[in-house]
Order: sequence, then structure tokens, then C-alpha cells
Amino acid sequence: MIIKSSQFVISAVSKKQYPNEGLPEIALAGRSNVGKSSLINKVINRKNLARTSGRPGKTQALNFYRINEEFFFVDLPGYGFAKVSQKIKEQWAKFIEEYLKGRKELRGVIQVVDIRHEPTNDDLTMYEWLQFYQLPTLIVATKADKISRGQWQKHTKQIKEKLKLPSSQPLVIFSAETGQGVEEVQEWIEKFVKS
Repeated sequence: MIIKSSQFVISAVSKKQYPNEGLPEIALAGRSNVGKSSLINKVINRKNLARTSGRPGKTQALNFYRINEEFFFVDLPGYGFAKVSQKIKEQWAKFIEEYLKGRKELRGVIQVVDIRHEPTNDDLTMYEWLQFYQLPTLIVATKADKISRGQWQKHTKQIKEKLKLPSSQPLVIFSAETGQGVEEVQEWIEKFVKS
């Protein structure tokens, strides 16, 4: 995948604000601070198109990024330990669900987990939800550079067991630091954007 152009388009909190260009969309879901912004930036080879933050819960809307005038990345608010009120979390859940359930442009979802930690119940709920709605899903285990290569298999086994992944479920080990896994993620995106 050769990235010729990429731009932030809008932070949307309701479907009235979604772009209406009809381009295919790939959404990114994951806990707060799991590395979704870093993944976007690495995959499109831009330093900081997607803003990374040390503060969990910074993404509070659906952020749409137009890539190559061909498709959108849609960064969903992080779930989990974000330091926001229960009311805001419920609002997020509502518009995330509305987006995932009803968006005809949505081609697939990249669910991002941290390879160092066992997935949470929130991760499991999200994965089950994506399967229930039959959305093509790629699991990406980020921050692979933070543990030794010899530990990767043990940690991915833990992820597969906790999320109850079928053997057919693709899982990519990823590092925004080293570029590990970038090509696999790009190939998966291309497959669904072009289909």
C-alpha cells in the first residue's frame, strides 16, 4: 500500500456529521492508550496525523481520516479505564454502537490490544460484539517492541485464549517503533477496501 495522501477530516459525535462521500471505512477499536493513534500513523507513514496522548480517554468522538482519497480510517473512542464520567462512557457506547451497527461504508474493524497484557473483559465484549454483527475483524497486538521476541508466542496465546479466537481469526503482532506487522495490516486493509 503506497500512501500518497492522508488528512484528518472531522471529529463526529453523531451520524449527521459523518462524511457522505461513500468511501469504504476501516474502524479502529481498542482500550484507551492501547496505541490506536500510533498504529494509524505508522500504517500511513505519517508522524502525527492521529494525535497520540498520554492521557487515556482523549479521543471522545469518531475521528475520520481520509487516506489516498480511497478510504477512511475511523478512530473510535477508547474504552476501559478512561478517566471520564459514566454518563460520557454511556454516550460513547451509544454512538460507537450506532456507527458499527448501521454504517454501510464500514468494511472492517481493527481491534487493537496491548500484547503485554491479558485482554480485559471490555476487549472480550468488543470482540464478541464485532462477531455478532459479522464485521470482518483484524486483531492487532501492539507494543511488541516492549517485550522480547521470545515472549511473543506466550503473549499471543494468552490473547487468543482470553478472546476465545477461532483458528481462522487473523492476529498481527505490531510495533509502531520497529514497523513490525505494518505490511500485514496494510494487506488486510487493502483486501477489504478494494472488495
